[in-house]
Amino acid sequence: MLFNSFTFILFFLPVVLAGSFVLARRYGATVCVFWALACSLFFYAWWNPRFMLLLIPSILFNYLMGIAIDRAAGRTRLIVLWASILANLTLLGYFKYANFLVDVANSTGLVSVELARVALPLGISFFTLQQIAFLVDTWKGDGNENHLPRYALFVCFYPHLIAGPIVHHKGILPQFRKAESFRYEPERVARGLTWFALGLFKKIIIADQCSLYVTPVFDAVAQGAHPGMASAWMGALAYTFQLYFDFSAYSDMAIGLALLLGINLPVNFLSPYKSGSIIEFWRRWHMTLSGYLRDYVYIPLGGNRKGPARRLVNLLLTMLIGGIWHGAGWTFALWGALHGVYLLINHAWRMLLEKLGVADWNRHGLYRALAWMTTFAAVVLGWVVFRAPSVHDALVIGRSLVGLGPGSGQLSGAQGNEFTFGVLGVVAAVAFFAPNSQELMNGESRLSWRPQWAWAWVTAAMFMVSLFSLHKPSEFLYFRF
Repeated sequence: MLFNSFTFILFFLPVVLAGSFVLARRYGATVCVFWALACSLFFYAWWNPRFMLLLIPSILFNYLMGIAIDRAAGRTRLIVLWASILANLTLLGYFKYANFLVDVANSTGLVSVELARVALPLGISFFTLQQIAFLVDTWKGDGNENHLPRYALFVCFYPHLIAGPIVHHKGILPQFRKAESFRYEPERVARGLTWFALGLFKKIIIADQCSLYVTPVFDAVAQGAHPGMASAWMGALAYTFQLYFDFSAYSDMAIGLALLLGINLPVNFLSPYKSGSIIEFWRRWHMTLSGYLRDYVYIPLGGNRKGPARRLVNLLLTMLIGGIWHGAGWTFALWGALHGVYLLINHAWRMLLEKLGVADWNRHGLYRALAWMTTFAAVVLGWVVFRAPSVHDALVIGRSLVGLGPGSGQLSGAQGNEFTFGVLGVVAAVAFFAPNSQELMNGESRLSWRPQWAWAWVTAAMFMVSLFSLHKPSEFLYFRF
């Protein structure tokens, strides 16, 4: 069941909200937790009921392991922690990487292993990471949850279950206990609906339209075509903005859906294409994943505590792990490694400027403009690797981007014409210069949201335009990861 589907918008969501508001008024937060949990499990089962055979045991296992870690003492706590982490990673590894590893092994010619295609359960990457963080924090003595329904809802709360944000138990579990959560509050509901409408509009009107110019280029290259420079840039930029608005849309809709039930989710997306460095980009893109990698990968590896050289190695390893987390394929590993190298260069450049005593260059407009252009170009190149079906295809498009490809002219289809470049120009202007959703919804812009008729009409207009344009719902891109 997609957020951008009639089934979700016209049936599932109204039933969830009506039930929550009625139960909250009569019984309080505890009963509403059971209701929200039942709705979340139904939402997940709608995709494929068989996936419940993985989700529910995973929740029960980690809940019990959390209790075991909390009650254990001494070395036993660490043993239980590592055993539970290993179990989670084994499960994730089988479903996400088994086929890829078998294909790699078979490609060497040394072995011949047959393995049926393993279906990737939706959201497994997200709910696995959340539960590992919960276990680690429990081991640190940073709290545990002894109420199974609340813990289960923390894991599978439907607004963030499939594609994040990755929530921390300290941030969300206390909200499930509050009496005022889940109650009907007109202003909060209006705010939540506006968040959702913004996301719905971004997904249907912007992201899905950009996809029309992505698929022809990348599919043609996968079939052996060599695009000209204009077509290569068309496909690369279209995917750059498709992914941007698709993920931004999901993040907005998740925040809005949770807010309708009185739950605040963390911001996960903050205009990353306005960044003036790769360091800044990763503070703005998939913010909860970046924070997770910092807290549970980079710092345990040693962070910056063991000297500059070790710090750079830790950065590279962290980004490589982040790339592999996104998917089973050489392109994801290469993309992660590429961003790791970007970060190494970025940190080295900053250290050089400090040694030269010119670290204040970033205050000058020309320097900031050049830094932004360089960052954006690096990000676009990275997205080509991320999207391409293979490393070879990524190299073909990469060569065409710099005019070294053998192709000439344009690929057939809608891409490669002035109209398409015009569309992407408008989309780029929105990404680069328009206030983002956080600025609009949290009072950081002159156009900020207020409980007024003007915003009510804007929200209604976004809903109507989106619904009338909703011919066939498309999955969010991060559902694949």
